[in-house]
Amino acid sequence: MWYDLIAAAALAGWLYLIVARGAFWLASVRDDGSALVRPPAPTVVAVVPARNEAAGIAESIGSLLDQDYAGAFSIVLVDDQSDDGTAAIALRAAQMRGASGRLSIVSGQAPPTGWMGKTWAQQQGVELALRQSPSYLLLTDADIVHAPDTLAWLVAQAQSKALVLTSLMAKLNCESFAERMLVPAFIFFFQMLFPFRWVNRQATAAAAGGCMLVQCDALARAGGIAAIRDAVIDDCALAGKLKPCGPIWLGLTERVRSIRPYPRLGDIRKMVARSAYAQLKYSPIALVGMVTGLALVYAAPVLLTLFGSGLAQKLGLVSWVLMAVAFAPTLRFYRMSLWWAVALPAIAVVYMAFTIDSAVQHARRGGATWKGRIALRT
Repeated sequence: MWYDLIAAAALAGWLYLIVARGAFWLASVRDDGSALVRPPAPTVVAVVPARNEAAGIAESIGSLLDQDYAGAFSIVLVDDQSDDGTAAIALRAAQMRGASGRLSIVSGQAPPTGWMGKTWAQQQGVELALRQSPSYLLLTDADIVHAPDTLAWLVAQAQSKALVLTSLMAKLNCESFAERMLVPAFIFFFQMLFPFRWVNRQATAAAAGGCMLVQCDALARAGGIAAIRDAVIDDCALAGKLKPCGPIWLGLTERVRSIRPYPRLGDIRKMVARSAYAQLKYSPIALVGMVTGLALVYAAPVLLTLFGSGLAQKLGLVSWVLMAVAFAPTLRFYRMSLWWAVALPAIAVVYMAFTIDSAVQHARRGGATWKGRIALRT
């Protein structure tokens, strides 16, 4: 029967994901342990784009100023036309630590045609940072908080493996019901798209924009931030440009965390919709393929288990069990109840709806957005 074939296809999909896709589901590629920076410690400058980040900028900048790092380290904050006092709050955080000399604040300008707001803010910050002749740039976000040993670990990792890009996937906020339901799955799906072992050992290129240590010479060879000027998913785009210049590394971490809350489902929908259709390269064909694939791999096993019979029902149940087993390590990383693993099919359908919404919103706006700005595709 045709539903036996669907059940078999779904099971084959999960067997492939578990056995042959870089063991992504184990969530085992992490920054465990400490590392020592080889002396003399290289100069590093952090570049932080910030647009209306008053709620978290003091904690974020404070965590950077509190880094336990033996070398020269300073921060460039690009205040991207904020109207909530972001720059003043950041400056006060530095003054409270007696470290205002290590914080430079750039008044950002409106992005030119063809630039996304974030990449243009980064460009302005990088231009100033490079005047200090650093060996590395730390590209991070204004809602990210770093443990005191984060920079030392990143530099030691980059030195020991001759990395041109070292990136840590910030641990996202996971407190509200919406976050508990959707955040671990977001990380699970990201690892499925970009298995970290493949990123670190093979041709796959990806990074997490909240925390990226970039070798300056490699960035110059890759064409600088200008090479990704119109990228919505700027972190993975930068990884793609840097990969030909040398090895890159990406892993999970407890050292770096996001303090941006997503209290409602609509908040996460906006976050996902901003980039989901871009991940599909704005292709309606890819969108149809994605919807079909998610329906087959996630929805079909549940429907077959609940409403099917015979072989199809048995295969559907096996697939459902396999996806729950695969989701469990990510749930443990986020210290979440394993009961959420049973709900992964429903969560996947929610993400499918978010992706469709991303395509609809893109068609309505005629371009991608960042912090309220629309960047028309050229």
